[in-house]
Amino acid sequence: MDAGSPKSPAAGENVIKDATTASFANDVLEASKTALVLVDFWAPWCGPCKQLTPVLEKVVRSYGGKVRLVKIDTDQHPAIAGQLRIQSLPTVYAFKDGRPLDGFMGVQPESAIRQIIDRLLGPVDDTDADLEAVLASGDEALAASDLPGAAEVYGAVLDADQGNVRALLGLTKVYIQSGDLKRAEATLDLIPPDKRKQAAYDSVKALLDLAKKAGTTDSSAELEARLAANPADHQARSDLAVALAARGDKEQAVEHLIEIVRRDRNWNEQAARQQLVQLFEAWGPKDPCTVEGRRKLASLLFR
Repeated sequence: MDAGSPKSPAAGENVIKDATTASFANDVLEASKTALVLVDFWAPWCGPCKQLTPVLEKVVRSYGGKVRLVKIDTDQHPAIAGQLRIQSLPTVYAFKDGRPLDGFMGVQPESAIRQIIDRLLGPVDDTDADLEAVLASGDEALAASDLPGAAEVYGAVLDADQGNVRALLGLTKVYIQSGDLKRAEATLDLIPPDKRKQAAYDSVKALLDLAKKAGTTDSSAELEARLAANPADHQARSDLAVALAARGDKEQAVEHLIEIVRRDRNWNEQAARQQLVQLFEAWGPKDPCTVEGRRKLASLLFR
């Protein structure tokens, strides 16, 4: 797809996809038996299409899998548009149970799209389950490094509930990964003090502290050169571990800190051990690097 077309779905995201004439039956008709499917008919030359598609994607992501978006390039796949007598672009049809129920033409505001979707979905009985599904979709987008998608989901939740702790923590992680540490800190500060006594908060706080300690400049090359010249330069090794952890190289970060403990466990008042504890807190107890790192640390401290 060329650079001027609507954005392709992010890796790992299955609620938004491009379809062909051949895949229409599966992507739309079959899929609409388990979820509401919006079909966006567009073309690369269509300016209003480029305005509408990002709004559709944002809205669809916020429904946590209950709504899907299928995009059809009518220049490449004109047959379905012809069968549905599409007269202008963009045109959107909503499918449910294998048949079209409603639709609209032209650019629409987010609120109007939501009204159509909410009406077609019908009343929602299990609000908690729906919210969990929406937040889970944000977590999945974040895990896939789809930062815009994750931010949209968490933002939609916060529009409805400004104090939702899980959404605030998720949005903080989005800002951390994007390098916007000021906004990350401001977002984390929105969580009331009485709701900060939980492991999830401690983990995100540790992630933010780690990112701030690492800074915005990658000094890994300089630190590696210092370490190559003097393997006993524990400060360079510790700083390198922090830099590696900040960019996601967890295994190497743990190895360097373990090496400091191996060489001199009491260096700088056990700074290496304390840094390892901070990393484990940031990554969470179930992370493989936390599990392995704790095993290695224990074997050194208690042998």
